[in-house]
Order: sequence, then structure tokens, then C-alpha cells
Amino acid sequence: MLSLKRGWLLLLLTGLLVATGCGRRPYETPIVTSSLQPDKELFDRAVDDLEESRFTRARLILQTLINTYPDSEYLSKAKLAVADSWYQEGGTSNLTQAEAEYRDFITFFPTLPESAEAQMRVAMIHYQGMEKPDRDVTHARRAEQEFQKLILSQPDSPFAPLAEQRLREVQEVLAQGLFDIARFYFIQGYDPGAQPRLKELIERYPNFSQADSALYLMGRTAERSGEKNIPQAVEHYSSIVRDYPLGARVDEAKQRLTALSAPIPEPSADAVARMTYESTLAQSQSMMGKIFGGFTRGPDVTAAKGKIGMPTLTAQGAAQPGALSAVFQPQRSTPAASSTNPNNGVFLEQVTESGTAGNSP
Repeated sequence: MLSLKRGWLLLLLTGLLVATGCGRRPYETPIVTSSLQPDKELFDRAVDDLEESRFTRARLILQTLINTYPDSEYLSKAKLAVADSWYQEGGTSNLTQAEAEYRDFITFFPTLPESAEAQMRVAMIHYQGMEKPDRDVTHARRAEQEFQKLILSQPDSPFAPLAEQRLREVQEVLAQGLFDIARFYFIQGYDPGAQPRLKELIERYPNFSQADSALYLMGRTAERSGEKNIPQAVEHYSSIVRDYPLGARVDEAKQRLTALSAPIPEPSADAVARMTYESTLAQSQSMMGKIFGGFTRGPDVTAAKGKIGMPTLTAQGAAQPGALSAVFQPQRSTPAASSTNPNNGVFLEQVTESGTAGNSP
């Protein structure tokens, strides 16, 4: 009797397996069952797979949509979603593929609003690959170029404010690398090694958190170079007092100016306002960050979090005029702006020697 019951139970289970397709889960069914399947359905299914991290399956569906419906209104979205799938999956090889896909999207759909998003992702790939200032700066250089490209080509994009802040952080890392090398040569007394790096840093990265220290070292090297370079030293010390009036090197700069019998300039009102405002936004590295910072590959960019001056947008050489200056104007805060704008509702307008340059970078 017991064996008979077991036999009936086995037969019942066999019937259930046959009825349910041998126990196959729904997502294991064929991706495309008909060539006439609507493109929207394909796209929706791919999005569902992306949300569930089924990246390979999502790419197969998206590629089917692209090949089967070349005139579909979902074509651009599908190509962007393919790039997103590589980006979300992560890993060195996948991010390389994602960058190539994003660049293809920008090439084929340069006028779509999503092209700014694609450019932002390209820049973020290199931003996330940045290493500490004393290591390889390849990703930092590439990130600088890609963020600059986004800001210059699409300044009205909703991604532009975030790109500006990320660019400040990238340039903080690049400037820190120059500063560390220059300071090493300065301590060793080898001014020919320190001066060109300090000069590049001062001209190209005026928003660097230790720009006043760079100016001070530059002034000292000028003094050490002989009497003929004293005017250059005076100019560097004066720049500290004028442009970085709340910095740590102001008192030392005034002492050197007094020792050189040079007049002490008045601090710039714009510089005082800028540094006062930046002090309210400044962030310091947490204790845990200091402890584990030596074990991480990425750099510490907290020093750039509170900066508000325009990042350098020139590909090479000195920064554009007015990069250090900012005019404060009240702006109505909106949910969209507060989520992307690191300036918390304060509008920063670029200022040049001839006047206001407007919103254009």
C-alpha cells in the first residue's frame, strides 16, 4: 500500500513538472518568440532586466530591438541603455566598453538631451578611476578633459553644475600632485625643480586649497634666486594678501613684504567674501577617512568640497580670466537645482576684468 501511494505521488509530481515546463523559471524563456514583437515591449523587458542586474540578458534584448527596429523611437534609448548596462555592471573591461558605447551614442545623437548624460558618464568613469596625487594621474587628466568638454559644450545641461564640482575635485588632485613635488624640491634647495611646477600650479589652479602656500614658496624661491627677482617675490606675497586674505599664509606674506620694504596691499573685497562663504561650506576629512585613507586607492577630495570659484576650463596653460572671482546673487531655490547644484541656491556668475561674462563658462 505504501509503495502504491509513492507511485501515485511520483506520477503526480511528474505531471506537474510537465505542465509547468519542466520547472523552468519565467526569465529563462526565449528572449524573442516572434519577429513581430513590439519594440516598446522589448525595451520594457530590457529595463526590467537592468533593474534586476541581469545585464547580459538585457543587452541581448536591446540588441534585438536595435537590429529588428532600426527606425524605432526607442532606438536612442536602447543604445544608451546598452552603455548603461556595461557601466552598471562595473569592472575595468566593462567600463572600457561602456565608455566606447557612450561615445558612440554622443556621435550618433549629439543633439539629444541624453548626450549630456552620456558625456557625464564618460567623465565619471575616469573620475572613479583616479588615484592619489603621488601616483598615476592618467585618469585624473582624462577626467579633467571630459568634465571640461561637458561644461563647455552643454553649459545649460542639468549635469553642468555637478560637472563643475567634480572638475574642482579633479583639479585639486592634480594641483596637489604638483605641489607635493615642488615642495620636495624647495626643501632640497633645488629651485629649478620647484619653480616651474609652482608656476603651473599658480596659473592653472587658483582654486587649489593650498594656493597661498604655493605663492609663498614661489616668493621664497624668487628671493633665493637673487636681487633681480625681488619684484617677483613682492608680487607673489602681495597676491597672497590681496587674493587669499583669510588664508594661513597671510601673516608670513606680510612679514616678508615688510622685510623687503614693500607696501602691504589691501585685501580684495571679493576675495574676503569668497573665502568667508567658502569657510561655511568647507569640509574636513573624517577620522575614519584619515585612518583608512592609506588603504584606499582613490584620493581625498574633501578640500575641494567648499570651493565656489569657476574651475579651470582651458585645456592647457593658465586658467581663464575670472576663475577665482565670483559674484553672489540670490537665486530662487528649486528641488531640481538643490539636488544637482553644490552651491545650495547661490548663483555664481563669472567675472572678468572687463565686466560680467554672464552664464557662459
